[in-house]
Amino acid sequence: MSKRDYYEVLGVSKGASVDEIKKSYRKLAMQYHPDRNPGNKESERKFKEATEAYEVLKDDQKRAGYDRYGHQDPNQGFGGGGSRGQSGGGFDGFDFNDIFSNFGDIFGDGSGRGRSQKKSSAQRGSDVRYNLEVSLEEAFSGCVEEIKFTIPSKCDSCNGSGSSDNSRPTTCPTCKGAGAIRVQQGFFIVEKTCHTCGGSGEIVKNPCKKCNGQGRVNKERTLSAKIPAGVEEGNRIRFSGEGEAGVRGGIAGDLFVYVSIRKHQFFTRKEADIHFEMPLRMTTASLGGSVEIPTIDGTKVMLQIPEGSQNGDTLRLKSKGMSVINSGGRRGDMYVKINIEVPVKLSSEEKDLLQKLDKIMQNKSSSNPKSENFFKKVGDFFK
Repeated sequence: MSKRDYYEVLGVSKGASVDEIKKSYRKLAMQYHPDRNPGNKESERKFKEATEAYEVLKDDQKRAGYDRYGHQDPNQGFGGGGSRGQSGGGFDGFDFNDIFSNFGDIFGDGSGRGRSQKKSSAQRGSDVRYNLEVSLEEAFSGCVEEIKFTIPSKCDSCNGSGSSDNSRPTTCPTCKGAGAIRVQQGFFIVEKTCHTCGGSGEIVKNPCKKCNGQGRVNKERTLSAKIPAGVEEGNRIRFSGEGEAGVRGGIAGDLFVYVSIRKHQFFTRKEADIHFEMPLRMTTASLGGSVEIPTIDGTKVMLQIPEGSQNGDTLRLKSKGMSVINSGGRRGDMYVKINIEVPVKLSSEEKDLLQKLDKIMQNKSSSNPKSENFFKKVGDFFK
């Protein structure tokens, strides 16, 4: 079977730059790489074909020879089917170490190690999340909550170094400090985290017995968390350096306290405002008056009910809402929604009074303008 033109394989023109060639190869290599297409012979063939074309066209000297002689160039070494490379596993004339070096050239740092990077033995500790629930009153006024949790903390025995004699870590003999090793599986090579050092590239020769060389042990911690006035649902408070201790002397992570607010018996919060629904007697709504109601700051206020208040009307109490965080004491408003209650289980006397009132109101359209207007429209509708 004759070979396809290398430029055609990579989908570039003969005048393409090296960057264009690399970009095209990267796309094809990601599409057809054996790791992404296990057992797919066609993808395997296309990956080999694209790699072969890239090997030639990325090199100025090989490319010049190919442009002049094509696949017959005696210096290319790709034209005749060749012998198997030692780690080729079915890819004639290829060493997969070279192919993985190509990936390092495109995706990594050009060293052939690809994406693996050596880690430091001393590693930063992880950040920690703590969920704290407070009442709406506590969110209004602010509070100090004592929180307890168990967390990896610095080992007292080795002072966090992980070593029983405070000696410095040494280079891992298995991976030579790389943090990873290569294992050949079939026709390709897989890079794995080093089992000896766990990817750090270093080992502790005389590990501390208390922490097994990690430099940290689990401890119960107690911390006073100051919750500011006006804190909102989902707000988080950061405590720098209060997270997990670092491995082998690494810096500690941070603690993040996430605040949730407990549902209140009466009040509903919407940003800085407080909403309150209040049942009201029909007579009070009709005649007007005053009603004593609670507020979020623990005090009581007299709410003035206007004469002729309707069901669903909302009354505003300025600056009686939630504290606004970091505002110097500013507060939102409180909104009181009126729910007029229709009396039930009436006595004979009450019924008699209501019937008399109803007869009077039937002859006075101004008493119930909404209902009078509505039924007038209904009557016009049927005319």
